[in-house]
Amino acid sequence: MATPAGRPDIDDNRSVWAANNPATEPYSPLSGDTSADVAIVGGGFTGMSTAYHLARRWPERRVVVLEAKRLANGGSGRNGGLMLNWVNGVEPGDPERAKSIFDATCEGIDLIEGIIKEHGLSVRWRRDGSLHVHTRSHGAEIAQAEVEELARVGLPLRFLSGRELPETLRLAGARGAVLDPTAGHLDGVSYLRALAPVIAGLGVGIHEDSPVLSIEEGKTCTLTTPGGTVRAKAIVLATNAYTPWLGYFKDQIFPLHAHVVATAQRDPTTWAAKGWSPGVAGFDDDLDRIAYGCMSTQGEVVFGGGHNAAYGYRYGGKTSWDQPVDFDSVHKRFLQYMPEAADIPVAHRWTGPVALTWNRICAMGVRGEHDNVYYALGYSGHGVTLANLAGKVLCDLYSGADERWRGQPFYRGPMAWMPPEPLRWIGYHVVTALTGKSPRKRGVRH
Repeated sequence: MATPAGRPDIDDNRSVWAANNPATEPYSPLSGDTSADVAIVGGGFTGMSTAYHLARRWPERRVVVLEAKRLANGGSGRNGGLMLNWVNGVEPGDPERAKSIFDATCEGIDLIEGIIKEHGLSVRWRRDGSLHVHTRSHGAEIAQAEVEELARVGLPLRFLSGRELPETLRLAGARGAVLDPTAGHLDGVSYLRALAPVIAGLGVGIHEDSPVLSIEEGKTCTLTTPGGTVRAKAIVLATNAYTPWLGYFKDQIFPLHAHVVATAQRDPTTWAAKGWSPGVAGFDDDLDRIAYGCMSTQGEVVFGGGHNAAYGYRYGGKTSWDQPVDFDSVHKRFLQYMPEAADIPVAHRWTGPVALTWNRICAMGVRGEHDNVYYALGYSGHGVTLANLAGKVLCDLYSGADERWRGQPFYRGPMAWMPPEPLRWIGYHVVTALTGKSPRKRGVRH
């Protein structure tokens, strides 16, 4: 069937990360019945990081990963590429609280870097900082004061004034920015494909093309796939936006589809002339419909957000191309920030799933009658960092040595109830149509 103009076929919904990484030999689907100590549903950042930490800590235990399609098929391979600190929706309230949250998320980025270096992984990534851009003078003044206060408790942030900012990133309308030198960019497809052989070498069974059709909870849980079953003492829901499909958290998260574009590759000199210095990985802004962008290691600018056209929410939560996706508006928003880049064409465009909670705070915890159903989800746009951190958090929860995470906003955090469909769908579209804003609680973003 022909694909209407402006609407890619779902099978061709390839991110720049997928396009830049050649296909690898797939791991075999689950065949027959088996048993495990832990069965992980999902082969993205959450699932693979959990498998890695479990296998490193308990090499004698059997861990199985069940991925419905291919590793990094979901949000882990179809995101905006930024590794950022902080937790969306959280207002720290005081500098010490802010430092605790920053240190936790920074540990997530440290974990990624440490794994890459320890195993010598061939991964496209960079960690030379990201900017939180302020488009209003008043907001920039507040941010400057916050940075000064946070510096006193040891946070390595730096405020760039409207005059200093163009030397790093020349964005039209920017009044200032906060530079976080510990943030960066990660190509999730190259990372997970490079990490998979390491995890398999630790004894983890990885099965692609193995969608979980049903989960039967109990002291021993049974997961059924088209090719067989896994009986496991514990399971991990590492499915983020797809979790409601399994029957979990249906009234606590809703999946938003974020539309993203990427330019053709250009060398650093060309981008510097356009206004993007080689010395910063990316940025996000202070608008309600957050705009964000990153510079890949190969010279593509990836951009998303900025207005309602950059997101889609469809009743039932499944990705659907029943309406045209307005990628042109996403690109135009980028050119409003960087008009000098108008001669560089868009080379890639895709849609990735984002799981939102009502307050935009993600949750990592354990549930079930036997306390053996572990979960981490609702990253609300910060999944590159938080989903990789989740593997360590869930491993600590599984071991019972999770004291260090208590007090963090994501640790066993309650997720507010949302109205059922179709009321949720109606409410979302009414609010965004009337206000042009996303119905969300805004947290402090330094």
